[in-house]
Amino acid sequence: MKFSLGFSPCPNDTFIFDALVNHKIDTGGLEFDVILEDVETLNQWAIQGKLDITKLSFPAYFQSMDNYVLLHSGSALGKGVGPILLSRYGAYESNGKIRDQSIAIPGLNTTANLLLSFALPEAHNKLPMVFSEIENAVISGKADFGVIIHENRFTYEGKGLQKVMDLGQYWEEKTNMPVPLGGIAISQSIKRSMALKINELLGKSVEYAFSNYPIINDYIIKHSQEMNEDVIRKHIELYVNNYSTDLGPTGKEAINKMFAIYKTINNLDIDENNTSLFL
Repeated sequence: MKFSLGFSPCPNDTFIFDALVNHKIDTGGLEFDVILEDVETLNQWAIQGKLDITKLSFPAYFQSMDNYVLLHSGSALGKGVGPILLSRYGAYESNGKIRDQSIAIPGLNTTANLLLSFALPEAHNKLPMVFSEIENAVISGKADFGVIIHENRFTYEGKGLQKVMDLGQYWEEKTNMPVPLGGIAISQSIKRSMALKINELLGKSVEYAFSNYPIINDYIIKHSQEMNEDVIRKHIELYVNNYSTDLGPTGKEAINKMFAIYKTINNLDIDENNTSLFL
């Protein structure tokens, strides 16, 4: 049996899925048709219900729960992992205002955008673009500010950019919870017994990856935007942790909290008692 599977080419995702999609663990005959895409593209596809299994940002998941349910394995949560709002060096001190300033974001459906709205509700002039283009957009002046994610948090200072606000830190201070960045969702059209089997395999894939770390294999390097192995390891160590193996009660509580904030920001009236976020 074959399933379509989408995730990003970022090191944390290729680290998690490598053993599963490259048959380094026994998949019990299951095959996966892999599509590597930018997370916002995956978010948009999830809202359309395009793939059987997909990585997605949590705001996109909240919009696609009619089609998907969240697996317990494969998610990215943690402390000190959130997106960063930045500007050109010295630009924020000379202005000091966010309202009406242009802010490059890695997509409207991303957790980064939700955290920006949570921390700075007055920020409305947003410029969605691929996450890897944001640093250059700020450097060139195309955008006044930018919200960076992934490995860009390790490179921005060397490009003359400065941190204005750590949006993940703001979340942690206000909620005392880890930041839920993204998860793995599976189509509700797939039988629960099969979904549970795939969830178990994904957990084993994460365990296999950790058992061979700190080796960085060719699959991870080939798809990484940043080929420096030190940066790749920093990326993996930041975004892959115990929550990636299994969400656990704390991970689920953090996602439920984000769902509540998402509903408040978007003025949505959804009965939580009749809404199940997890498989």
